Amino acid sequence: MDDRRKEDDMRWLQVIKEKEERRARRRRQVLIQKILLSVFVIAVVASAVWFAVGVSQKKEKQGQQSSAKTQQDEKSNEHSNETGDDEKQGSDESPDENPNEGLNESPNESSNQNPNEDAEEENQTQTEPSQAIRTNGIYQYQEKTRTLGKGILSNYAVLVDPDSHTILAAKGETQRIVPASMTKVLTLLTAVEHLKESDFDKKFRITAEITDFCYLNECSVAGFEIDEKVTVTDLLYGTILPSGADASMALAEYVAGSQEAFVEMMNDKLEELGLSDTAHVTNCIGIFDEEHYCTVLDMAAIMEAAFDQELCRQVLSARTYTTSKSKKHPEGILLSNWFLRRIEDKDTGGEVVGAKTGYVAQAGNCSVSYGVDTKGRNYICVTADAPGSWKCIYDHVKIYKRFSGRK
Repeated sequence: MDDRRKEDDMRWLQVIKEKEERRARRRRQVLIQKILLSVFVIAVVASAVWFAVGVSQKKEKQGQQSSAKTQQDEKSNEHSNETGDDEKQGSDESPDENPNEGLNESPNESSNQNPNEDAEEENQTQTEPSQAIRTNGIYQYQEKTRTLGKGILSNYAVLVDPDSHTILAAKGETQRIVPASMTKVLTLLTAVEHLKESDFDKKFRITAEITDFCYLNECSVAGFEIDEKVTVTDLLYGTILPSGADASMALAEYVAGSQEAFVEMMNDKLEELGLSDTAHVTNCIGIFDEEHYCTVLDMAAIMEAAFDQELCRQVLSARTYTTSKSKKHPEGILLSNWFLRRIEDKDTGGEVVGAKTGYVAQAGNCSVSYGVDTKGRNYICVTADAPGSWKCIYDHVKIYKRFSGRK
């Protein structure tokens, strides 16, 4: 009897235990369902908040764009009432493409010129400036000198005839600009005039001071490495084609023994050219400095002097160049003049045969180029403070196309 009662008790306890386990499982299932439901609700709420924030940001951005467009339209309307030779200080805009040129703008972004605006600009003769504005004494105004207007986006520009030393078209041509890396045309010219024939195959060892300076100042470089031995010829091309600060500094030290001594040589060359009243440099690279300046007319004169020197002309006209092989670069370094490569298929009414670009925030995008028309006549075009690298290129295209052949 007792055994049977014990068995009944055991079965009853087993039943109770199983019920408790079922209840526990049920409670766990309910808890999991509640947790999942809470997660779902939180996700929905978060999504709704994210969507609301996104819509708000989009509306705010659209409002800013609309405001910027309105301001741009107002500025354009104000600019249309100004003459083509208004003054403007250097731009603080950051490059819209890599400053080491990074020309990422599409050519389609260039401004479309209204034919009526072209005609209006071409009818503007520069009569008063020939008497009222002092040039650098090298180039002179003529009766048909044109004043460039709003169709040219660069705030400073000039087209000169280097053979007759006349100004064909200009705006802001006597105003001080920041030449940026256009400075390296003078660097090239100064170096070449102090080199002997036996120097060109000699080598210079790139120092850590040079590479560190270029890195700290975010300069464009040719790509030479510490302790790499580079020929002087490679330094000449490395200075111009990729606008290499490493090559420029190495060239300066090879020629003069120090950066400071080479800068003195550069300023002596400016004086020799008759430009010392309006131009002065403080470095061989083009880094911004309040005392590093010139005018677009001065830069045209420097480019003319460089093209009169055969080796300088050869370097400035090269589209690509491969440096000598070295331990650091067994295949050499391929260098490119991207301005020449990008303008070569554009209709300029001739051919652009040499060029050097520049950019610092205070200068905007700038460039100096040497062109020849279909009749073999020579031109030098200089522009500064363009709002983009492609816009700088298209300013040169427009100026050459519109004014070449009109001597």
